[in-house]
Amino acid sequence: MKTMKIWRIMFMMLAAFSLASCSSDNEQEKPYTTDPVENAVFTESDIEWFNPTTREVKFYAQEESLSQRLRKTDGELQFRLGNDVVLKVSRFVGDWDSRTFKDLVLHYDVISNSEQGHLYLQDCYPLQFINDEQVQANIKLNAKQWDAFIKYLEKIGKIKK
Repeated sequence: MKTMKIWRIMFMMLAAFSLASCSSDNEQEKPYTTDPVENAVFTESDIEWFNPTTREVKFYAQEESLSQRLRKTDGELQFRLGNDVVLKVSRFVGDWDSRTFKDLVLHYDVISNSEQGHLYLQDCYPLQFINDEQVQANIKLNAKQWDAFIKYLEKIGKIKK
């Protein structure tokens, strides 16, 4: 008899909790949405200069920081010059990244320059894989885009030597 009373109390408490958690008829049910993921796009107005020898790229300081822009992306970064996408970068990586990327990356290097990090457009990450067969094939595929990128920046005076 005592156990029956305990079960009855538990059932009533459970019913009360479930009724309290239900939404009222006056509330409209909100659909589940997620924020859209966009590609990070950089244009000539974002680039202060580019060094073709080291492949270091320097961006102008902007209201929205570079890290905020990169957080919005699903991975791919685009460099648009004029009306065209000239370079497609597979990923933003940092020295902390332990993964291997065999295509073009934007690398944030903080190890080699301790006072301030630098950004580099590199054909792979880490660079020890530069002689990999897949990396070399991607370098050949990207050659025309690199040429267009450098020529365009040269034309508008954003090449640093």
